[in-house]
Amino acid sequence: MAEPRWLDDDEFRAWIGYRRMRLLLDAQVSQDLTRESGLSAPDYDVLSALTSSEGHRRRLTELAERMLWSKSRLSRHIGRMEQRGLVAREGCETDARGSVITLTEHGLRTIQEAAPGHVASVRRHLIDLLSPEQIEVLGTIAETVLAHLAPGEELRR
Repeated sequence: MAEPRWLDDDEFRAWIGYRRMRLLLDAQVSQDLTRESGLSAPDYDVLSALTSSEGHRRRLTELAERMLWSKSRLSRHIGRMEQRGLVAREGCETDARGSVITLTEHGLRTIQEAAPGHVASVRRHLIDLLSPEQIEVLGTIAETVLAHLAPGEELRR
């Protein structure tokens, strides 16, 4: 068995820093989102994905793939969102076993009201702390890693 290629001090610092930053940043932004809008991060992810989809609708399987969730986990979450009137579930015309999730008017209003506070939180806890050069490098890093892990995935809006 080959000897592992251990991380040097700079690589270890970058890796551990990234891990800790991601955990704290995700927790803070999620906490702000819930406090200000009553939405969880997964709620916001679903609503955001539907808002950016043609006709404000997307197949459940596509949403699950986007969120890296199992279909059953997402289906249960969608059920809770349906009870709150944020989304509706419809049958799929091309697949009798599939379902299409649609954004309701209430869901659209909810994300439109939540988005400004969410963006302010992202700015406050990340974007506004970085220089334009650091933002450029962060974007390049994200694109490089995504090209390896999820070829073809776009970062642009």
